[in-house]
Amino acid sequence: MVYVALLRGINVGGNNKVDMKLLKETFLQIGMESVITYINSGNVVFIDRKHAKAEISSLLEQAILRDFNLNIKVLILSIDDFEPMMKILPPAWKNDAEMKCDVLFLWEEAAKETIYSQLEIKSNIDTVMYSPGVILWSVDKSNVTRSGLLKIVGTALYKKMTVRNVNTTRKIYEIMQSVRDTDLNE
Repeated sequence: MVYVALLRGINVGGNNKVDMKLLKETFLQIGMESVITYINSGNVVFIDRKHAKAEISSLLEQAILRDFNLNIKVLILSIDDFEPMMKILPPAWKNDAEMKCDVLFLWEEAAKETIYSQLEIKSNIDTVMYSPGVILWSVDKSNVTRSGLLKIVGTALYKKMTVRNVNTTRKIYEIMQSVRDTDLNE
């Protein structure tokens, strides 16, 4: 199965530095195949044929602690987990000079549609959608400082998610599809 590991809080503001080449080696050492890292924010696409999805987070968290001496949370999503979100992600959403569009990937304990009650959504500023395990959030760049999205930073809920912009999210999905297609053709 093709997965992505989303590491929370690495290489942010000079903290929790992790070299992506070394991280790739960690994944290979524990038996992952077709490992591809994407940008420094901790996105690793791979194939695992040995472990149940539920086991992979713990396995990777232990390996990262061993190899980097960092206690990092790792969220694992299969390509099947990604597809419902990609179907509803509006094609016009981009992270650019005019728009800020993020995907909030939720840990299981936060991944409920009732999460809306914990968010401060400003209907005239924010556009928010839910897909299983994720919140899609868009705001015009001119309104970012007024957005409810900023209110979750530092909260207990914020510690139960990892955020990627939509451009990164689309690229991760593209890499996952490529790895799947290559694997199917071998």
